[in-house]
Amino acid sequence: MGKRLSILTFVLPGFLLYGIFFLVPTVSSLALSMTNWGATSKHIVFVGLKNFIEMIGSDTIFRSAVVDSLEFSITVVVFQTALALAFALLLVRNTRLNIMYRSIYFFPTIIASVSVAFIWQYMFDPTVGWVNHFLNIIGLSNLTQNWLGGQHIAIFSLAFIQFWMHTGQVMLLYIVGLQAIPRDLYEVGEIEGAGPWQRFRHITWPLLAPSAIIAVVYTTIQSFKVFDLVIATTNGGPGDATEVFPVYIYQEAFTNYQYGYAEAGAVLFLIMMILVTVIQFLIIGRRDVSV
Repeated sequence: MGKRLSILTFVLPGFLLYGIFFLVPTVSSLALSMTNWGATSKHIVFVGLKNFIEMIGSDTIFRSAVVDSLEFSITVVVFQTALALAFALLLVRNTRLNIMYRSIYFFPTIIASVSVAFIWQYMFDPTVGWVNHFLNIIGLSNLTQNWLGGQHIAIFSLAFIQFWMHTGQVMLLYIVGLQAIPRDLYEVGEIEGAGPWQRFRHITWPLLAPSAIIAVVYTTIQSFKVFDLVIATTNGGPGDATEVFPVYIYQEAFTNYQYGYAEAGAVLFLIMMILVTVIQFLIIGRRDVSV
């Protein structure tokens, strides 16, 4: 009895905090998503699944937000995880030069998103920005354009800024995983005549899979949740070309004052995040087991 009481004493505060700061807001959000709660409503009326049906069935901005989020997240996940792995393989040894390069690559991660937005607004400026200026210098003037003002290129320009910020962060995850692989395995591989690609395929990648799962899932969640960078850089424009899901929810709540409708979007966003994460675990985890 005394031992159980001691365990309960340690566990109960954690459960209380989890319930107050996670379960209660989540259940409240789910309940409010089925109401017509808005700034102009005097009474909150239960409307059932009306918000969800309207959002999925006839809201074209919602569909655009889903497409924008998918384009942004897929681009970031592919480039950020691939570049981070390449940098990690190059900088895995703890030499002074490698440590300096790691610090340089990690540095953008500690800069505030708003500051990064201002930096890249200038860099992508169509008249005085360095990106177009550089393309002109190397003879690729035909590629110059309005990087943040074009309907089709703006979302990918934002994705570039996102993985520029966080590639160094994911690189460190890979480096920790690479340094945990026993060096003896590589020595045995060299004795057996395995080349660099064979050593990577049969030794590095299988043993790096747990770090890769963390890197991919973390990058996916991080990219789907992007908000401050978009607001500070394009505010969802031009038009709704960069209005990703979190920005869409924000606009519905604090611009259109449709709080109940925005809560429905938040619930759908949570379901989408859970589905994407489960699918990633199934795909990467199955590959890990089969290696």
